[in-house]
Amino acid sequence: MAAACLIIHRESLILNMAIFQQILFILTLGAAGYFIRKRVLRIRSNILLGKKNEINDHKSERLNNMLLVAFGQKKMFKRIIPASLHFLIYVGFLVINLEVLEFVIDGIFGTHRIFAPYLGGFYNVLMNFFELLAVGVLVACVSFLIRRNILKIPRFWSAEMTSWPRLDANLILITEIVLMFAIFTMNASDQILQTRVEHYIPTGTLFFSSFLIPALQSIDTSALIIIERFCWWFHIIGILGFTIYVTYSKHLHIFMAFPNTYYGKVEAKGHIVNMPVVTNEVKSMLGLAPAPTTPAEPGRFGAKDINDLSWNNLMAAYSCTECGRCTSECPANLTGKKLSPRKIMMDTRDRMEEVGKSLEKNGPGLNDGKTLLNDYITKEEINACTSCNACVEACPVMINPLEIILELRRYVAMEESGSPAQWNSMFQNIETSFAPWKFSPSDRFNWSKETGG
Repeated sequence: MAAACLIIHRESLILNMAIFQQILFILTLGAAGYFIRKRVLRIRSNILLGKKNEINDHKSERLNNMLLVAFGQKKMFKRIIPASLHFLIYVGFLVINLEVLEFVIDGIFGTHRIFAPYLGGFYNVLMNFFELLAVGVLVACVSFLIRRNILKIPRFWSAEMTSWPRLDANLILITEIVLMFAIFTMNASDQILQTRVEHYIPTGTLFFSSFLIPALQSIDTSALIIIERFCWWFHIIGILGFTIYVTYSKHLHIFMAFPNTYYGKVEAKGHIVNMPVVTNEVKSMLGLAPAPTTPAEPGRFGAKDINDLSWNNLMAAYSCTECGRCTSECPANLTGKKLSPRKIMMDTRDRMEEVGKSLEKNGPGLNDGKTLLNDYITKEEINACTSCNACVEACPVMINPLEIILELRRYVAMEESGSPAQWNSMFQNIETSFAPWKFSPSDRFNWSKETGG
């Protein structure tokens, strides 16, 4: 009789927990959705601070870039070791999240492993595959932690990688490790409860989580239910928290890499886009185009702040993975100069965030007395760039730091006349003699006579 009462009490407890879980889960999902939406709209507003730039060409090529580079991780494999580790996390992130779909459905409808009865034996195969991927994620995350904090790979310890960028990466890696252990603990508890409580649907043996069963076997059933539910809640809240957190983190590239590769540059890397206002002026002087109309307000040559850059330049800043491949390939940086293409993108993003927060509080926004040039990025940095495109080639998500550098240099040269004296001499020679050197154009081929050519 006592045993029967205990069973009835336990079943009643499970039912009450299911109802409470449904209500709490829907509230949690709604709260997470609110914060995610708010943050996404803020990021969108920050990006739209940039100038309009219509990009409607080469649609098939752009789609191909997105599929191969963002989805297929094509450029990552130029460095095989980090690429392989990243691939484990990437595949795990995509596939294991299919299990999260089951979590969401179970949370909303108060069910438990809703797919198991429909998939039968295939459910066991899927769950074992998910656990295999989870082990891969664990191995990759531990390896990345070792590379960053013990081996101290130089590109993760550059000057711009201050305490927060390093902590940001470590937090994500540690969080992923804890979330994977939560899955294993939940599955191990679940397997034990399947033999004790009717409510728990049989899943078959799950290989990796089974190693934790001996450590949990002696725990009381009620306590084990709490452990299983705690791990379930920890994982789903962890996923929702992760989704909110990445919008503030460099890990936003998980989502932003796709639009960034689609809208990335498709022309040859050596092609530098001329300023339309200057091009039109030159063409009109040569009689190749009608005289340009005088704008109501004079435009700005180049860029001084983020609103002078195009929206896709700003989107690229949010897409930066902070991996440092660009900086590790930059010849200026390798020779000890202060230029770091990664820092250019980080500074652009930081400036956007500062302006965005100000506007959100009805503050001065762009009129806060600061600018991207000088307050974030110095002339020394941009003048060190050789325009070689090494950073563009190295970036795994097709970010183009050179475009921002060139726009800043154009502002310094054309608005401030602040280029180095040697550069100004070269500019003048090109204008008057059509060459960087100061000699008559008619003497340009005199060298051929001296060599007998």
